[in-house]
Amino acid sequence: METQNLTQRSTTTTPDEPIITNGGDAATTSDYGGGKRERQRRMIMAKRGIKSLAVALSVPLILNLTNIYMFGANDNYKMSNRPNWVPPIWVLHMACLGSAAVLGLCGWIVWAEGGFHRNPNALGLYFGQFGLSLLWDPLVFKMGANWAGLVIAVGVCWALFRCYKVFRQVNEIAADLVLPCIGWAALLAFISLKFLLT
Repeated sequence: METQNLTQRSTTTTPDEPIITNGGDAATTSDYGGGKRERQRRMIMAKRGIKSLAVALSVPLILNLTNIYMFGANDNYKMSNRPNWVPPIWVLHMACLGSAAVLGLCGWIVWAEGGFHRNPNALGLYFGQFGLSLLWDPLVFKMGANWAGLVIAVGVCWALFRCYKVFRQVNEIAADLVLPCIGWAALLAFISLKFLLT
């Protein structure tokens, strides 16, 4: 009678309890049916992650390329006697694209870890710095408003520094990737100041 109870108890296991096979090794039920479903679920999640990463990188790049195409040409900048630390216009535009891609990656990392849901201010800061950085080209190159370009560049530096502090609480890699973008925004502020003083 007791052996029947023992047999019944060993065959009625929950999904989390190990099943003892003939060799004495423990194997979970997820090894038999749930493993395939788990792999499929992970593949679906990975595909969604790749799609969201592609969106996070392509949207800032497309908007920056459009901005450069519409507002990025300035003959005065090309012909001016620039100091050595002021890059040529094509380097300036390539660095703006690189900064936008890096910040898109940072935003995606923070979003993937739920940082924007936990701290909605981070999302406002992220989009704020992005909008301000898009304003710099039209103000400096098309309108010639160097004083406004200086204010915008300083605003971008401040917003990026705040993003750095908020991102640090979510993911240190994302925060560290913001640091070169802060340096780039500071260089844009110095370029605006140089134009303002000449």
